[in-house]
Amino acid sequence: MRIILVTGLGGAGRTTVAAATALAEARAGRRVLLVSEDADPPADGGDLRVLRPDPAADFRREFLALQARSGAALDLLGATPFEDAELTELPGSRHFALLRALRDAAHGEHDLAVVDLPPLTEALALLALPEQLRRYLRRLLPPERQAARALRPMLAQLAGVPMPAQWLYETTARWEAELAAAQAVVDAPTTRVHLVLEPGPAATRALRTARLGLALQGLALDAVVANRLLPADSEDPWFAGLTAEQHRHLAELRTAAGVVHELPHLGRAPRGAEDLALLAPVPPAAPLAPAPGHEVEDRREEDGVLVWHIALPGAVKEELALVRRGDELLLTVGPFRRHLPLPPALRRCTVTGAGLVDGDLRVRFTPDPGLWPRTP
Repeated sequence: MRIILVTGLGGAGRTTVAAATALAEARAGRRVLLVSEDADPPADGGDLRVLRPDPAADFRREFLALQARSGAALDLLGATPFEDAELTELPGSRHFALLRALRDAAHGEHDLAVVDLPPLTEALALLALPEQLRRYLRRLLPPERQAARALRPMLAQLAGVPMPAQWLYETTARWEAELAAAQAVVDAPTTRVHLVLEPGPAATRALRTARLGLALQGLALDAVVANRLLPADSEDPWFAGLTAEQHRHLAELRTAAGVVHELPHLGRAPRGAEDLALLAPVPPAAPLAPAPGHEVEDRREEDGVLVWHIALPGAVKEELALVRRGDELLLTVGPFRRHLPLPPALRRCTVTGAGLVDGDLRVRFTPDPGLWPRTP
């Protein structure tokens, strides 16, 4: 199943473009699911369904389920349980509701899911969230410790401190499974991102931010959409000035992105399926672009090193930092940070240098003689 994630600058019309994309795919004969809090399905949209994440209901359901599983511990503490009617969602609930909707979208009876993501900065943080939270859970409650649950009473006596209760490990395992399912959708080779921009002073900078943030997560930017383009043949001097400025920024986008899908300004808010049909940015059969790779090049015979290539389009040396910690590489690029697990071959090596060449980060590793198998 293909997944199209639609994001962009706030106010650029990403929800409209997501709905138009879903409609175009449905009219091409595909079974389509549109995941959006705001989009309305057109009456004649073909085989198109809409899934609306409900952060408030999702938060109440998950909180009450957690409260029920930890009831014994709360009773010991003398806590008063919450009721459904008194719960209000907390900041961040929207992200988790959208991740659950994304997970569910990948397993429905449809050919394509179009997901209306939040604005760009928030969307990039959302896509990185499953991997980050899974790493925190593994560090705080390692899975291998759960195997010793039969020994916890004895360990508690020896250590003199209470050991974590079974419900905590069960809850952690459930969260891990849900986050892993969401991350699998984000990392799937058929998941692609469409970026919606309105040509203006911030558009090129947003494109660079999107390409860099997505590449760090190993995601491909499949389409750049320039939305709300003014007509170029207006005789009104006021509109002519706006059009000239907009098309100047559009030319910058073309230079930076290569292919840009251009959508017209309708002169009004889109109304109904026919307006949405005018705003379908990408043909339904458009080929998928390759995702940025993290490849290891074996140069032991030539230089005695292995080179890890990490695609970082738009990165600059001054905003780049690398730190190796155990079997991970902590990579900071501008405002983004990610812990990259080292491929197995590189875990037996030491880092001996790095360089950035045209958006390709090349980290050099030298085999550790004490760990690397010797060849006769």
